[in-house]
This record gives sequence, structure tokens and C-alpha cells, in this order.
Amino acid sequence: MSYRKATFAGGCFWGIEKVFLELDGVVSTQVGYTGGVTKNPVYNQVCSGRTGHAEAIEITYDPARVRYEDLLEVFFTHHDPTTLNRQGPDTGTQYRSAVFYHDLPQKEAVIKAKDVLDRAGVFKTKIVTEIQPVGEFYPAEEYHQKYLQKNPHGYCSIQLQSPRIKQALKESGPGETHE
Repeated sequence: MSYRKATFAGGCFWGIEKVFLELDGVVSTQVGYTGGVTKNPVYNQVCSGRTGHAEAIEITYDPARVRYEDLLEVFFTHHDPTTLNRQGPDTGTQYRSAVFYHDLPQKEAVIKAKDVLDRAGVFKTKIVTEIQPVGEFYPAEEYHQKYLQKNPHGYCSIQLQSPRIKQALKESGPGETHE
């Protein structure tokens, strides 16, 4: 069986990377930039908000050990998908909530998860997470990679969301493993 990729944007990529690094079945992670128009952007350009890119994480995972739906649960649990272009004190389009799908089953899974969470009323307002096909992923500078592992007391705006997320997704029925 081959490994698969998943790409998410949920605020500062340092915190979201730390969460996924600790997940069983995740083989590797890489933080970077995607979803914009500037080719080969660097951090200062992305922070300007003029590139259209989001800070994102590209995850390589083993579908025999973790399902894509489980990755979505972790994603929705560890950031606020209801705030537009903001996570905690971090503001700007580079901090938007987005899922960049790699294939049709991933697209269907994220649409379903978003719909289930909205219908269950898990959040006070509707989810604004963008759902779009993955484009070019540009790895961030080396000092951003595994940042919180290298700097355990570094800044992180990750916010644990409601445990109702897990329950709502569980009640929606089992997902399929997408191989």
C-alpha cells in the first residue's frame, strides 16, 4: 500500500504541524505555502497578505494506519474553522482555514465533515473553511520546519475545539478509507 498526502491550512503552521506530528499513522509533515498565485513565495511575502497563499501543512500518511476522515477530525478539532482569515491573534488571509484536497474522495469527505459539523451545531457560527483542489505546494524555509520541536516554548495559537466535533462525526456514520 502506498502513502497518501493531505494538505490543510489552519492558522500558524507551527502549531498545526505539531499536532499532526504526534498522530499515529502520519509518516511525515512539511510546512509551506499554497493556495495563492505567487510562485516560490517566501515567508515575508506570504505575511504581507499579497500572495494569496495560506500557511499550510502537507502531511504524508499511511492509510492503513490512519484514515483521511481521522485527519479531518484532528484538523477541525485543533483550530477554529468559523473565523474568516484569523486564528486567535493571528490575522490575515495567510491564516485562513482551508482544506486542499488531492482527489475526489478527499473532496467528498471534507464536504461531508463540514456539513455534519454545521448541521450538528458544534460551532456557534457556520464553518468558513475553504475547500479547493491542491495546487503547487511551496515548502517554507527550513527554520519553520518542525519549529515547535526545535523551540518547545515557541508561540502557538492552536485552540482545542469542542469535543462535540468527535461525537458529531462519529454519529454521521463510518467513513471509508481512501486508498
